[in-house]
Amino acid sequence: MKNVALVLSSGGSKGLAHIGVINVLEQKGFNITSVSGSSIGAIVGGLYAMGQLQKYAHWVKTLNKMEVWGLLDFTLTSQGLIKGETVFNKMKEFIPDMNIQEMKIPFSAVASDLINEEEVVFDKGSFYEAARASMAIPALFTPVKYNNTILVDGGILSPVPIPFVKRSGNDILVVVNLYGKKNRRKLDLREKNKTNSFLSSVSSLMKTGDKQNIGYFSLLTHTSATMIHKLARLTIEKYNPDIVINIPADAANTFDFFKAKELIKLGEKAAVAQLSKYL
Repeated sequence: MKNVALVLSSGGSKGLAHIGVINVLEQKGFNITSVSGSSIGAIVGGLYAMGQLQKYAHWVKTLNKMEVWGLLDFTLTSQGLIKGETVFNKMKEFIPDMNIQEMKIPFSAVASDLINEEEVVFDKGSFYEAARASMAIPALFTPVKYNNTILVDGGILSPVPIPFVKRSGNDILVVVNLYGKKNRRKLDLREKNKTNSFLSSVSSLMKTGDKQNIGYFSLLTHTSATMIHKLARLTIEKYNPDIVINIPADAANTFDFFKAKELIKLGEKAAVAQLSKYL
């Protein structure tokens, strides 16, 4: 049985593929001894370290599009569109909070400090507080005030947080990278969210437009994605992990959590292919 230090990248709802990868690692007899994550990687990684990942997976598989939108607590502040409290309050109903230092295996969540321009690593304290800071996508989620500074999504500075996973002498480094080569599928711009006019407008803003109709949030998303994708590649090249499991960067949009079953299977398929090569 090989020990694994597991690194889970940021990447929105595509991070549900992390669940599929973990499922396959366990099925193949790998022993995950530590985990680090940014943004969705911090959420999935922390839940795994708590021993609660399958409970979360069962819940997220039940969500449809309307229910996902219902978990987004929109706000009209100038700092972001979403407060990010409702979804965690819902999760707390069936997964109680836990201090990170009490988890079954070492875990670290990474957030980005806007004031000091550096990573902040959570390896103790409340899991949900760490997860909320790590997933605060700028302009979408309101930032988190923390120790006289402001924290946003860990993916801004550390989309693939390899430096922050605890290593032992005999483990192998496994990275799940949600910024893999795109499928370059043709985007369907006709799909509309019909819950109400406000949600339709927000949904439209966050969807990718074409070159003639790119939109403010699409432009912001593309700009940050370009930077983050390159930073992810450079990090992986620098640390040269034993196994890199790539998920296509265009496999899902940020809030496509209603595609949980599809994304988990995508992670399983990618893991099987890459682990077969390794073995």
